[in-house]
Amino acid sequence: MKTALLALAAAMALSACAHVQPAPAGDDPVRAGQASVAGVSSMDSRRDIVLAVANPLVPPATHAGSSVLGYVSPGNYGIGQRAASTLAALKKTYGWRELAGWPVKALELYCIVLTPPPGMPRDALLKSLAADARVRLVEPLQDYAVYADPPSRDAPRYNDPYAGLQRGFVETDAALAHNLSQGAGVEVAIVDTGVDLAHPDLHGRIRDTRNLVDANRTAFDRDNHGTEVAGIIAADANNRQGIVGIAPEALLSVYKACWYPPASRAGARCNTFTLAKALAAIIDTDTRIINLSLGGPADPLLDELLVRLLEQDRIVIAAMPPDGNVGGFPDSAPGVIVVRTGNASRAPPGVLSAPGNDILTTQPNGGYDFTSGSSMAAAHVSGIAALLLSMAPGLDARSVHDLLLQSSRVSDGTLQVNAASAVARLRSEEKSAP
Repeated sequence: MKTALLALAAAMALSACAHVQPAPAGDDPVRAGQASVAGVSSMDSRRDIVLAVANPLVPPATHAGSSVLGYVSPGNYGIGQRAASTLAALKKTYGWRELAGWPVKALELYCIVLTPPPGMPRDALLKSLAADARVRLVEPLQDYAVYADPPSRDAPRYNDPYAGLQRGFVETDAALAHNLSQGAGVEVAIVDTGVDLAHPDLHGRIRDTRNLVDANRTAFDRDNHGTEVAGIIAADANNRQGIVGIAPEALLSVYKACWYPPASRAGARCNTFTLAKALAAIIDTDTRIINLSLGGPADPLLDELLVRLLEQDRIVIAAMPPDGNVGGFPDSAPGVIVVRTGNASRAPPGVLSAPGNDILTTQPNGGYDFTSGSSMAAAHVSGIAALLLSMAPGLDARSVHDLLLQSSRVSDGTLQVNAASAVARLRSEEKSAP
């Protein structure tokens, strides 16, 4: 049941987040964006109507994938010319007032909420629209209520509108963990692609950037994978924007060592040269946590640099390869915390499980979308590690790993890391220490 509800919420969020193309001249301006809070509050289920027209999918432009694990972002889906023309013609015929409009990609529809014109009863308009061949669906606007018990524990309430749709944030009880820590004073190094530095949910969260691939700032800002990882770890909280990071007060240093090959859908790629430059640069800093949501074959140079970082008491968090084989870089190095996407199967010994499927996070151009993969699972663990280090800066990698493993909880049938349990366990250990 929980999975079904999350899937439904995901579909709704994708529709709400979709880019909507400008409306034709003379049409209601609300179709150029999403309904405002004031617009929603003005809707009346005793009066208003939901109407849908065909909105055929437009094939997305070919572009590179958004992760070294092969994830490819979907194209934007807004109102197409056919739907816009149909709605304009229908409005001219029936004279309604449009309150809001949104695309439903899964059904290839564009929906609006409308108010009947003055003097026309709703039932009469519903009957006329139901007989109109241009209309795919028409129904009264309905009201619904949630069926939820009051929370047994108090968690911070965020004004970030998509916080409730963040599967990983919810499943790890990150909001409860924020009563004890939000990652203040901790820096996380992300070795990845570039990141959208102008994203409103990452504003103030990025301390430093290094482009170890090229000097292309435009490409840096439009890279998907690094932007996704950054948002999971440290998206800003209570800024009335999008989502909340697992550690919303942590700072990020971004090392671009991966890039998207032209005309390729295989995802971002890195090499020994760029990764070695990134790891060498981190050695010269005091950053404790290093997120490596990437992987490949064993490499003597990279292994040597990684050993040096581990000797410096860094906490290196790596994504488990899709095939589950941990025999390459960086997952095979002793001391590296390896993370897989949580599922019903038993994790290999010592490997942590974290949410990695249908994760809502930041996207380039100030957007948000869902993504999946062990890259995202690793980012959740990096965020929780930042919460722990903020409370106890002297923790080493082994202590962090063991604490996360021992405090893992079953969520939706899967044993996964739990932020609230981890920080509570750490607080209890600190209080009991002599």
